Amino acid sequence: MTTCTALIVAAGRGTRFGGPLPKQYAIWDGRPVLHHTILALRASPAINDVRIVIAVGDEAHYANATAGLGLAPPIAGGVSRQQSVLNGLESLAASAPDFVAIHDAARPFVRAEDIAACLAAADRAGIDGAILGIPLADTLKRVDAEGAISATVPRAHLWRAQTPQIFRFATLLAAHRAAAALGADEATALTDDAAVAERAGLKLVMVAGHEDNVKVTTAEDLLRTKTMETRTATGFDVHGFAPGKQVMLGGIAIAHTHTLAGHSDADVALHALTDAVLGTIGAGDIGKHFPPSDPQWRGASSDHFLKHAVDLVAARGGRITHLDLTLVCEAPKIGPHRDAMVASIARIAGVTADRVSVKATTTEGLGFTGRREGIAAQAIATIELPRS
Repeated sequence: MTTCTALIVAAGRGTRFGGPLPKQYAIWDGRPVLHHTILALRASPAINDVRIVIAVGDEAHYANATAGLGLAPPIAGGVSRQQSVLNGLESLAASAPDFVAIHDAARPFVRAEDIAACLAAADRAGIDGAILGIPLADTLKRVDAEGAISATVPRAHLWRAQTPQIFRFATLLAAHRAAAALGADEATALTDDAAVAERAGLKLVMVAGHEDNVKVTTAEDLLRTKTMETRTATGFDVHGFAPGKQVMLGGIAIAHTHTLAGHSDADVALHALTDAVLGTIGAGDIGKHFPPSDPQWRGASSDHFLKHAVDLVAARGGRITHLDLTLVCEAPKIGPHRDAMVASIARIAGVTADRVSVKATTTEGLGFTGRREGIAAQAIATIELPRS
């Protein structure tokens, strides 16, 4: 049986990331990035074991990131990436696996099927290693020290290298031992293990990976990859009729024999939607934000209330994915005004009309709506919000 050990390189300092911790220990989706990377590699049947190389002094961060995973003690890294990988390889030499998969600690999104494809390519006869990567699609420009373009670089046959990079263990160990004798400048030029293997004359092949196997380099990278959770909440409101000539429903005026009574414009539809949106982020109800005892809201347009709730969701990094409204009344008839209400609600919430649903029903003459004493509204809001 072919064996493959994953060697995760987590000894870097990630100076471009910023913040109090190296990027591999930054929190993403509730756990350190390194924790997610380990789980991603363990999810692949191609990997038999996982070992981690860390910087001296990061032992406490490592313990926090690997709590509950049952890993072997970490391997102490060196002053350069090449030395850190060599330290890791030397620690495996006594019980050498057939293959070793070198992987960046800050690539937590690698797919199990891509790891398997990479190992299969490395295991072909006459091949010493395989590298995950993406063929270049962008046009490349060479510029001078002042940023002026000096040439266009042909992109044919050019790839962006990713990890894991999988090699036959013995050949990669020999290549790294040879690289360790280089001067500092020459060793610095070996930016990945493929470069070390190329210098040793090993035969490597590229394997197409996926764009989502990104390497976290800056704090913004974590924000772009933050997972979202779906939240749903309901809202319910009732307003009775009062003397008048029109009702406000969903932000539009509809001619009627009565108006709706309330402190604001009494738009029962927007009030129910506001409560539903506020509920998705646990922000209370409409009365908490716009107390009926406050005179400034007397006669106020209710689109202000719904917009406020939507803005609160946006401030949390969330977005509205759907708003569903059901109006319960005998009159006025909602059907002729449905499209206008949908357009109005979509405009207020900042979404497309296909994300808004307006329906109507009656209570077959029963209850206060059946007696034409008022209108009830039931709303459901669905949002996507970054997971805490």
